[in-house]
Amino acid sequence: MHLLKQGKWVLALSLSTFSLASCGDADSDEASDDESNETGGENGEIELTYVAWESEVASNNVIALVLEEAGYDVNLNQVEQAIMWQSVAQGDADGFVAGWLPSDMATDYERYGDEMVDLGPNLEGNRTGLAVPDYMDVTSIEEVTSNNFDEITGIDPGAGVVDSTEQAVEAYDLDISLQTSSDAAMTAALGSAIENEEPIVVTAWEPHWKFNTYDIRFLEDPEGIYEEEEEIRTMVREGLEEDEPEAYQILDNFYWETDDMNEVMLDIAENEMEPRDAAQAWIDDNRDMVDEWLDADSEE
Repeated sequence: MHLLKQGKWVLALSLSTFSLASCGDADSDEASDDESNETGGENGEIELTYVAWESEVASNNVIALVLEEAGYDVNLNQVEQAIMWQSVAQGDADGFVAGWLPSDMATDYERYGDEMVDLGPNLEGNRTGLAVPDYMDVTSIEEVTSNNFDEITGIDPGAGVVDSTEQAVEAYDLDISLQTSSDAAMTAALGSAIENEEPIVVTAWEPHWKFNTYDIRFLEDPEGIYEEEEEIRTMVREGLEEDEPEAYQILDNFYWETDDMNEVMLDIAENEMEPRDAAQAWIDDNRDMVDEWLDADSEE
Protein backbone atom coordinates (compact mmCIF):
# COMPACT_ATOMS: atom_id res chain seq x y z
CA MET A 1 0.00 0.00 0.00
CA HIS A 2 2.76 2.42 0.90
CA LEU A 3 4.61 1.68 -2.33
CA LEU A 4 1.52 2.48 -4.37
CA LYS A 5 1.11 5.79 -2.60
CA GLN A 6 4.72 6.65 -3.21
CA GLY A 7 4.32 5.93 -6.90
CA LYS A 8 1.34 8.24 -7.08
CA TRP A 9 3.30 10.90 -5.18
CA VAL A 10 6.17 10.74 -7.69
CA LEU A 11 3.69 11.20 -10.54
CA ALA A 12 1.88 13.99 -8.71
CA LEU A 13 5.13 15.83 -8.06
CA SER A 14 6.18 15.49 -11.69
CA LEU A 15 2.88 16.84 -12.96
CA SER A 16 2.72 19.63 -10.41
CA THR A 17 6.20 20.91 -11.14
CA PHE A 18 5.26 21.30 -14.78
CA SER A 19 1.94 22.97 -14.03
CA LEU A 20 3.60 25.46 -11.65
CA ALA A 21 6.39 26.44 -14.07
CA SER A 22 8.92 24.90 -11.75
CA CYS A 23 11.07 23.22 -14.38
CA GLY A 24 11.80 26.23 -16.53
CA ASP A 25 10.82 24.88 -19.97
CA ALA A 26 8.59 26.57 -22.52
CA ASP A 27 5.44 24.66 -21.57
CA SER A 28 5.84 25.44 -17.88
CA ASP A 29 6.54 29.11 -18.62
CA GLU A 30 3.30 29.26 -20.57
CA ALA A 31 1.41 27.58 -17.72
CA SER A 32 2.83 30.13 -15.31
CA ASP A 33 1.73 32.99 -17.58
CA ASP A 34 -1.78 31.57 -17.76
CA GLU A 35 -2.02 31.32 -13.96
CA SER A 36 -0.63 34.84 -13.61
CA ASN A 37 -3.29 36.25 -15.89
CA GLU A 38 -5.95 34.60 -13.75
CA THR A 39 -4.58 36.04 -10.51
CA GLY A 40 -3.89 39.52 -11.87
CA GLY A 41 -0.22 40.24 -11.28
CA GLU A 42 -0.95 43.96 -10.99
CA ASN A 43 1.88 44.43 -8.48
CA GLY A 44 4.60 42.99 -10.69
CA GLU A 45 6.41 39.69 -10.99
CA ILE A 46 8.21 37.64 -8.32
CA GLU A 47 10.40 34.65 -9.10
CA LEU A 48 11.15 32.17 -6.33
CA THR A 49 13.59 29.28 -6.66
CA TYR A 50 13.47 26.03 -4.72
CA VAL A 51 14.90 22.52 -4.55
CA ALA A 52 12.73 19.48 -5.33
CA TRP A 53 12.16 18.41 -1.73
CA GLU A 54 8.64 17.73 -0.45
CA SER A 55 9.15 20.31 2.29
CA GLU A 56 10.01 23.01 -0.23
CA VAL A 57 7.21 22.02 -2.59
CA ALA A 58 4.88 22.67 0.35
CA SER A 59 6.37 25.99 1.47
CA ASN A 60 6.76 27.43 -2.02
CA ASN A 61 3.21 26.66 -3.08
CA VAL A 62 1.91 28.30 0.09
CA ILE A 63 4.00 31.47 -0.19
CA ALA A 64 3.31 31.70 -3.93
CA LEU A 65 -0.46 31.73 -3.34
CA VAL A 66 -0.06 34.34 -0.60
CA LEU A 67 1.98 36.58 -2.90
CA GLU A 68 -0.65 36.10 -5.61
CA GLU A 69 -3.28 37.28 -3.12
CA ALA A 70 -1.25 40.46 -2.82
CA GLY A 71 -1.43 40.91 -6.59
CA TYR A 72 1.88 39.48 -7.73
CA ASP A 73 2.56 37.29 -10.74
CA VAL A 74 4.59 34.47 -9.14
CA ASN A 75 6.90 32.10 -10.98
CA LEU A 76 8.22 29.03 -9.13
CA ASN A 77 11.47 27.73 -10.57
CA GLN A 78 12.71 24.31 -9.45
CA VAL A 79 16.50 24.09 -9.63
CA GLU A 80 19.47 22.34 -8.08
CA GLN A 81 20.60 23.56 -4.68
CA ALA A 82 23.72 25.46 -5.81
CA ILE A 83 21.77 27.19 -8.60
CA MET A 84 19.07 28.21 -6.12
CA TRP A 85 21.67 30.20 -4.19
CA GLN A 86 23.56 31.46 -7.23
CA SER A 87 20.46 32.74 -9.01
CA VAL A 88 19.44 34.93 -6.06
CA ALA A 89 22.99 36.15 -5.42
CA GLN A 90 23.25 37.25 -9.06
CA GLY A 91 19.78 38.85 -9.03
CA ASP A 92 18.35 36.43 -11.60
CA ALA A 93 15.68 35.34 -9.08
CA ASP A 94 14.03 37.30 -6.30
CA GLY A 95 14.49 34.85 -3.44
CA PHE A 96 13.83 31.51 -1.84
CA VAL A 97 12.28 30.23 1.40
CA ALA A 98 14.42 27.07 1.47
CA GLY A 99 17.70 27.97 3.18
CA TRP A 100 18.46 25.01 5.48
CA LEU A 101 21.00 26.47 7.91
CA PRO A 102 23.32 26.79 9.73
CA SER A 103 24.95 23.53 8.60
CA ASP A 104 22.98 21.81 5.85
CA MET A 105 23.59 24.53 3.24
CA ALA A 106 26.60 26.05 4.99
CA THR A 107 28.85 25.88 1.91
CA ASP A 108 26.37 27.80 -0.23
CA TYR A 109 25.73 30.33 2.53
CA GLU A 110 29.45 30.96 2.93
CA ARG A 111 29.86 31.43 -0.81
CA TYR A 112 26.78 33.51 -1.61
CA GLY A 113 25.34 34.78 1.69
CA ASP A 114 27.06 38.17 1.55
CA GLU A 115 25.55 38.81 -1.89
CA MET A 116 21.93 38.58 -0.76
CA VAL A 117 19.67 39.61 2.11
CA ASP A 118 19.05 37.15 4.96
CA LEU A 119 15.50 37.64 6.28
CA GLY A 120 15.96 35.06 9.03
CA PRO A 121 14.08 31.84 9.78
CA ASN A 122 10.65 30.99 8.43
CA LEU A 123 10.69 27.71 10.37
CA GLU A 124 12.77 26.58 13.35
CA GLY A 125 13.56 23.26 15.01
CA ASN A 126 14.25 21.23 11.87
CA ARG A 127 17.09 18.70 11.69
CA THR A 128 18.93 16.35 9.35
CA GLY A 129 20.62 12.98 9.75
CA LEU A 130 20.41 9.30 8.90
CA ALA A 131 17.17 7.49 9.71
CA VAL A 132 15.96 3.89 9.85
CA PRO A 133 12.61 2.15 10.39
CA ASP A 134 11.79 1.29 14.02
CA TYR A 135 11.99 -2.44 13.29
CA MET A 136 15.73 -2.08 12.66
CA ASP A 137 17.89 -3.09 15.65
CA VAL A 138 20.28 -0.21 14.96
CA THR A 139 20.57 2.93 17.09
CA SER A 140 23.77 4.71 16.01
CA ILE A 141 25.50 5.72 12.80
CA GLU A 142 28.42 3.59 14.02
CA GLU A 143 26.23 0.56 13.25
CA VAL A 144 25.67 1.53 9.61
CA THR A 145 27.81 -1.31 8.28
CA SER A 146 27.67 -3.86 5.47
CA ASN A 147 26.43 -6.38 8.03
CA ASN A 148 23.23 -4.38 8.46
CA PHE A 149 22.71 -2.54 5.15
CA ASP A 150 23.62 -2.77 1.47
CA GLU A 151 23.96 1.01 1.04
CA ILE A 152 22.81 4.39 2.31
CA THR A 153 19.86 5.62 0.22
CA GLY A 154 20.36 9.34 -0.40
CA ILE A 155 18.78 12.16 -2.35
CA ASP A 156 20.18 14.46 -5.05
CA PRO A 157 23.95 15.04 -5.28
CA GLY A 158 24.97 18.42 -3.88
CA ALA A 159 22.21 18.51 -1.24
CA GLY A 160 23.52 19.52 2.17
CA VAL A 161 22.35 16.30 3.83
CA VAL A 162 24.22 14.34 1.16
CA ASP A 163 27.40 16.34 1.75
CA SER A 164 27.07 15.72 5.49
CA THR A 165 26.53 12.02 4.86
CA GLU A 166 29.69 11.85 2.78
CA GLN A 167 31.49 13.37 5.78
CA ALA A 168 29.83 10.81 8.06
CA VAL A 169 30.98 7.91 5.87
CA GLU A 170 34.55 9.14 6.28
CA ALA A 171 34.31 10.15 9.95
CA TYR A 172 32.79 6.82 11.02
CA ASP A 173 34.90 4.81 8.53
CA LEU A 174 31.75 3.17 7.19
CA ASP A 175 32.23 0.23 4.84
CA ILE A 176 29.18 0.92 2.68
CA SER A 177 28.54 3.49 -0.01
CA LEU A 178 26.08 6.37 -0.33
CA GLN A 179 23.74 5.97 -3.30
CA THR A 180 22.32 9.31 -4.48
CA SER A 181 18.96 9.63 -6.23
CA SER A 182 16.18 12.14 -5.48
CA ASP A 183 13.80 12.95 -2.65
CA ALA A 184 10.92 11.15 -4.39
CA ALA A 185 13.07 8.10 -5.23
CA MET A 186 14.38 7.92 -1.66
CA THR A 187 10.90 8.00 -0.12
CA ALA A 188 9.67 5.41 -2.63
CA ALA A 189 12.54 3.09 -1.65
CA LEU A 190 11.78 3.71 2.02
CA GLY A 191 8.10 2.87 1.56
CA SER A 192 8.92 -0.32 -0.33
CA ALA A 193 11.44 -1.46 2.29
CA ILE A 194 9.02 -0.80 5.16
CA GLU A 195 6.21 -2.66 3.41
CA ASN A 196 8.46 -5.72 3.26
CA GLU A 197 10.28 -5.05 6.56
CA GLU A 198 13.61 -4.95 4.77
CA PRO A 199 16.73 -3.15 6.05
CA ILE A 200 17.18 0.43 4.85
CA VAL A 201 18.96 3.57 6.03
CA VAL A 202 18.17 6.90 4.37
CA THR A 203 19.32 10.50 4.38
CA ALA A 204 16.56 12.25 6.29
CA TRP A 205 15.35 15.64 7.40
CA GLU A 206 12.47 16.93 9.43
CA PRO A 207 9.92 18.42 8.77
CA HIS A 208 9.08 15.70 6.26
CA TRP A 209 5.85 13.77 5.85
CA LYS A 210 7.66 10.42 6.08
CA PHE A 211 8.06 10.92 9.85
CA ASN A 212 4.28 11.18 10.15
CA THR A 213 3.51 8.32 7.77
CA TYR A 214 6.12 5.76 8.84
CA ASP A 215 7.59 4.64 12.15
CA ILE A 216 11.14 5.82 11.54
CA ARG A 217 13.76 7.50 13.73
CA PHE A 218 17.06 9.30 13.47
CA LEU A 219 20.22 7.42 14.35
CA GLU A 220 22.47 8.72 17.13
CA ASP A 221 25.40 10.77 15.85
CA PRO A 222 28.25 10.60 18.42
CA GLU A 223 30.63 12.51 16.11
CA GLY A 224 28.18 15.41 15.74
CA ILE A 225 28.28 15.45 11.94
CA TYR A 226 24.63 16.53 11.66
CA GLU A 227 23.05 19.48 13.46
CA GLU A 228 20.11 18.53 15.68
CA GLU A 229 18.64 22.06 15.74
CA GLU A 230 18.52 23.89 12.43
CA GLU A 231 16.25 26.42 10.77
CA ILE A 232 14.91 27.19 7.33
CA ARG A 233 15.67 30.77 6.31
CA THR A 234 14.24 33.13 3.73
CA MET A 235 16.88 34.71 1.47
CA VAL A 236 16.16 37.44 -1.10
CA ARG A 237 18.14 39.37 -3.67
CA GLU A 238 19.67 42.73 -2.93
CA GLY A 239 17.36 45.52 -4.09
CA LEU A 240 14.10 43.59 -3.68
CA GLU A 241 13.00 45.80 -0.78
CA GLU A 242 13.33 48.89 -2.99
CA ASP A 243 11.84 47.28 -6.11
CA GLU A 244 8.95 45.36 -4.54
CA PRO A 245 8.52 46.53 -0.92
CA GLU A 246 5.22 44.72 -0.35
CA ALA A 247 6.55 41.37 -1.59
CA TYR A 248 9.68 41.91 0.48
CA GLN A 249 7.59 42.48 3.61
CA ILE A 250 5.40 39.43 2.98
CA LEU A 251 8.50 37.26 2.59
CA ASP A 252 9.93 38.82 5.74
CA ASN A 253 6.69 38.13 7.65
CA PHE A 254 6.48 34.50 6.46
CA TYR A 255 6.89 32.19 9.47
CA TRP A 256 5.18 28.95 10.37
CA GLU A 257 5.64 25.78 12.44
CA THR A 258 6.64 22.20 11.68
CA ASP A 259 3.03 21.01 12.04
CA ASP A 260 1.94 23.55 9.43
CA MET A 261 4.43 22.33 6.85
CA ASN A 262 3.64 18.69 7.65
CA GLU A 263 -0.06 19.32 7.10
CA VAL A 264 0.56 20.49 3.54
CA MET A 265 3.00 17.67 2.81
CA LEU A 266 0.61 15.03 4.13
CA ASP A 267 -2.26 16.34 2.01
CA ILE A 268 -0.02 15.96 -1.04
CA ALA A 269 1.49 12.57 -0.15
CA GLU A 270 -1.33 10.79 1.69
CA ASN A 271 -4.47 12.53 0.44
CA GLU A 272 -3.16 12.74 -3.15
CA MET A 273 -3.89 16.45 -3.48
CA GLU A 274 -2.12 18.63 -6.01
CA PRO A 275 0.49 20.84 -4.27
CA ARG A 276 -1.36 24.03 -5.16
CA ASP A 277 -4.67 22.65 -3.85
CA ALA A 278 -3.03 21.44 -0.63
CA ALA A 279 -1.45 24.86 -0.14
CA GLN A 280 -4.80 26.60 -0.66
CA ALA A 281 -6.51 24.28 1.81
CA TRP A 282 -3.92 25.12 4.45
CA ILE A 283 -4.31 28.85 3.74
CA ASP A 284 -8.09 28.59 4.09
CA ASP A 285 -7.67 26.84 7.46
CA ASN A 286 -5.09 29.34 8.73
CA ARG A 287 -6.52 32.64 7.58
CA ASP A 288 -5.43 34.63 10.61
CA MET A 289 -1.78 33.65 10.21
CA VAL A 290 -1.81 34.37 6.48
CA ASP A 291 -3.40 37.77 7.07
CA GLU A 292 -0.50 38.59 9.38
CA TRP A 293 1.94 37.74 6.58
CA LEU A 294 -0.03 39.97 4.22
CA ASP A 295 0.07 42.90 6.63
CA ALA A 296 2.58 45.24 4.99
CA ASP A 297 2.92 47.23 8.21
CA SER A 298 3.87 44.13 10.23
CA GLU A 299 7.52 43.32 10.86
CA GLU A 300 8.68 40.02 12.30
